[in-house]
Amino acid sequence: MAKQSSMNKNNRRRKLVAQYAAKRKKLKDIASDLSRPAEERFAARLKLSQLPRNSSATRIRNRCELTGRARGYYRKLKVCRNQLRELASQGLIPGMVKSSW
Repeated sequence: MAKQSSMNKNNRRRKLVAQYAAKRKKLKDIASDLSRPAEERFAARLKLSQLPRNSSATRIRNRCELTGRARGYYRKLKVCRNQLRELASQGLIPGMVKSSW
């Protein structure tokens, strides 16, 4: 199980990303629009850099929903490899069976 503080920190980041998503998108659109004057694009970049660092979506770490483990994460199921194996062995994942040959 991951540290509770790491999981809480990641959840705070998710909330910040959701809170600032519209503002970040608007500023990024302005900054990347080449038809606008350079000063306006530069001002948009400055405003973007003044937003909280954790409001960027790239700061979010994919973590297992059950244990909080950050490595070996399966996006489709939102669990780590260890939990995937346990759930598959218990027959809790539809369509997944333990291989045998």
